[in-house]
Amino acid sequence: MSMFDTPDTFYLSQPEPNQSCLLTLRHLILQQDPGITETRKYGMPCFCYGQRAFCYLWTDKKTTEPYLLLVDGKRLEHPALEAGDRARMKILRVNPNGDLAVGEITEILQLALGV
Repeated sequence: MSMFDTPDTFYLSQPEPNQSCLLTLRHLILQQDPGITETRKYGMPCFCYGQRAFCYLWTDKKTTEPYLLLVDGKRLEHPALEAGDRARMKILRVNPNGDLAVGEITEILQLALGV
């Protein structure tokens, strides 16, 4: 049985404060629309709208901090999003030690759902 057999095992395997941060992000994502479903792709929690993946949750390999990866990020314009060297996707870095910018995160998720 793999460590990622259920979506919950991914979250529960994360150290604090990342665990609480990722669980809150998960809740915010699922709250955006009843049509959003959660699955797992590439070992990462993946959120789909309809049949299409629109975002993932993951942690940065260097900083270990969580981030929200938006699949069609290149189509989204928001000052908090980073493209880096990604051609299609953008990320939103999240500081697990501070208060989450719920309004900003919600705004970005709504933009992503509208793409």
